[in-house]
Amino acid sequence: MVAGDSSAARLRRQLAHGLKALGLPATSPGNDKLLRYLGLLEKWNSAYNLTAIRDPADMVTRHLLDSLVGLPWVRGRVADIGSGAGCPGIALAIMNPELAVTLLDSNGKRIRFLRHVIASLGLNNVDVAHTRAEDYRPGQKFDTLVVRAFGTLSEMLAATVHLLTAQGRIVAWKGSYPTAEMSAVRSAGEFRCIAHRVIVPGLCAERHLLVMTSPQHSAAK
Repeated sequence: MVAGDSSAARLRRQLAHGLKALGLPATSPGNDKLLRYLGLLEKWNSAYNLTAIRDPADMVTRHLLDSLVGLPWVRGRVADIGSGAGCPGIALAIMNPELAVTLLDSNGKRIRFLRHVIASLGLNNVDVAHTRAEDYRPGQKFDTLVVRAFGTLSEMLAATVHLLTAQGRIVAWKGSYPTAEMSAVRSAGEFRCIAHRVIVPGLCAERHLLVMTSPQHSAAK
């Protein structure tokens, strides 16, 4: 449990309501794994400083639900670029076991945590790569890259485009509409970029998902 029984029950209700708002099952085996992941994150965070968010209720909103808002755009072999504490990759992998997710991070303590989570939760569809995206050369490229925090869009593309299949897509989490960044990407002409305004249950802030594809392929869901 994350805290006492009453606190755990409140987190479970919060998660269920949030999932329902996102159009996902309010109750499923994945819910338990999501909350167990949250418990591990809270426990390790005190020693490893994995996230600045300390309150478990905020973690449900800002980590779990914020990650899962991108689920409709994610498919196939997935690379979570700069995964940090595992968001969004772990939540996506839990809620869609058909995804094959690789968590990329260059920080050793984060990699140790991610490996512990994978082993503890039995996530057979998740792997880790202890490397920088720029240096990673996988044997097989990815259908989807998910990026929650990685500088500007142009910087992210320069560091990650070699990881993407020709038909693949990049899904980037942003706050307010990034006008200048999108203009730079569109001006370069290498990627089509569509912004989707999304609502994260419980989050009182703007959120956009930017879906980028080669101009030859649609960025629709």
